[in-house]
Amino acid sequence: MNLSKKVALNTIVQIFSKAVSIALGLIAVAIMTRYLGPIGFGQYTTIITFLSFFAVAADLGLTLVTVQMISQPGIDQDEVLSNLFSLRLFTAVFLLLLAPLSVFFFPYDPQVKIGVMLAAASFLFVALNQILVGLFQKNLRLDKVSIAEIASRIILAVGIFLVARFNYGLNGIVIVTVLSSLLSFLLHYLFSLKLAKIKLNFNFKIWQEIIKKSWPIGLTIVFNLIYLRADTLILSLFKGQAEVGIYGATYKVIDVLITLPFIFAGIVLPIMTLGWQTSKERFNMIMQKAFDFMVILALPLVFGAQFVAERIMTLVAGEDFAASGVILKILIAASSIIFVGTMFSHGVIALDKQKKIISAYIFTAISALAGYLIFIPKYSYYGAAWVTIYSELIIALASFYIVWKYSRFLPNLKIVGKSLLASVGMSVVLYFSSNLNLFAVLFFATASYFIFLYLLKGIEKQYLLDLIRKS
Repeated sequence: MNLSKKVALNTIVQIFSKAVSIALGLIAVAIMTRYLGPIGFGQYTTIITFLSFFAVAADLGLTLVTVQMISQPGIDQDEVLSNLFSLRLFTAVFLLLLAPLSVFFFPYDPQVKIGVMLAAASFLFVALNQILVGLFQKNLRLDKVSIAEIASRIILAVGIFLVARFNYGLNGIVIVTVLSSLLSFLLHYLFSLKLAKIKLNFNFKIWQEIIKKSWPIGLTIVFNLIYLRADTLILSLFKGQAEVGIYGATYKVIDVLITLPFIFAGIVLPIMTLGWQTSKERFNMIMQKAFDFMVILALPLVFGAQFVAERIMTLVAGEDFAASGVILKILIAASSIIFVGTMFSHGVIALDKQKKIISAYIFTAISALAGYLIFIPKYSYYGAAWVTIYSELIIALASFYIVWKYSRFLPNLKIVGKSLLASVGMSVVLYFSSNLNLFAVLFFATASYFIFLYLLKGIEKQYLLDLIRKS
C-alpha cells in the first residue's frame, strides 16, 4: 500500500473510531449522571480535574516529541522509545503520587479524596499510552490505537452500567475508569511488540536531549490546562459539588463538539505545511478554505443552541441536569471560537512558529486564572463560562496575529455573512418547530441551514474534496 493510501486509510479509521468512542462515551456519561446525580457527578468531575493537573505536568510535551524523535533518519528507534517510555514512567509516577498526598490539603469531602487515590492509576496508564501512540502514528498504524480505544470505551460503558445496576457507588465508577485505562494500555503495549522492543532504559544523555526538545511544548500545555480546566477546580473549591456536576456535564457536550475541528485540523495540517513550503499564496488559499469550512460549522451551533440547549442536556444527562442547558448556551460561543481558532493555531504550527505563541498562553493563563478567582465566587458557573469564552478568544486572536504576521493572511469574510443569514433563517425554523421531537427539530434545523446556505451560494460543490485534492 502506498503512502497516500495509508494516510487516507488512517484518516478514515481515526474518524470512525472517534465517532464510535464518542457514542460509547456519551452512553457512559448518560448512565453516570443519572445514577450519581449532580452532586455525585460533581465529585467525579472534581476527581478527574484535580488529577489532570498532575498528569499534564508529568507530560512534559513528550507526546508530541515522540513522533518527531523516532522519525529522524538513522535513529535507534528502540533505544529512543525505551528512554521516552522510562522518562514518562518516572515523571508520571512521581507527580501522580503527589496528587493523593496533595488532595488532603484541600477542603474536599472524603469521597473525593478516596477517589483521587484510586483514579491516579488511571492517569498513569493514560500517560504511558501516549508514548506508544507516537509509535503507531510514525508507522501509520492508527488502526491499533482505534481498537484499543474502542475496547476500553466498551469496558467503561458496560462497567458503569453494572456499577449503577448493583449500586457500587462513586468508588465503583472510579475503579471501572482505572480498569478501562489499564485495558487500553495493555492492548497498546501488546500491539507495539511487532513494531519495537521497549524496555526500561535510563540513558540520561538521551533524557537531557528529550527534555531540551519537549520543554517549550510542555510549558504551553501546562498554561493551556490552566485556562481550560482551572475553572472547574476553582468552582469545586468555592461552590458545592452539585454546581460542579452541572458545569461538568455541559463540558462533556462541548468536548464532543470540539472533536470535529481538531480532527479536521489534523487532516489539513500537512496540507497547510506543504502549502507554506510551496508559496505564501498557496498557504493563504488553503487557510481561506479551512476558515470558511469552520465558520460554516460554527455559527449555526451558536444560534441553534439558544433553542435546544436544555433539551439536549436533558437527553444527555437527565432531568436533574436541565440547568446545564443555560450554561451550554454560553459555552457554545467558546466552542465556536475553538472551531475557527483551531485552524489558526494549526496554521502557526504549519509556519513553524510555535514558540512565538508561548507568551500568549502565559498571558491567557494568568489573566483567566485571575478572572476565575474574581467571578466564580460571585457568579458561580456563569462566571466560569464567560471567562472561558474570554480565554479562547485571546488564544484565537493571538494565533491569527502570528499567522497574519508571517503570511499576511487576512480572511475574506464573505462566507461569514452568508452563514449568519442562513443561521437566522434556521432560527426561524427552530422557533416554529420547537414543539416537535428533539431529533426531528435537529433534522429540520440542519436541513434548513444548509438549504439557506446553498440558496445564498455559500456552499461550493465538492468543497472539502477540492481542498484535499489540491494538496
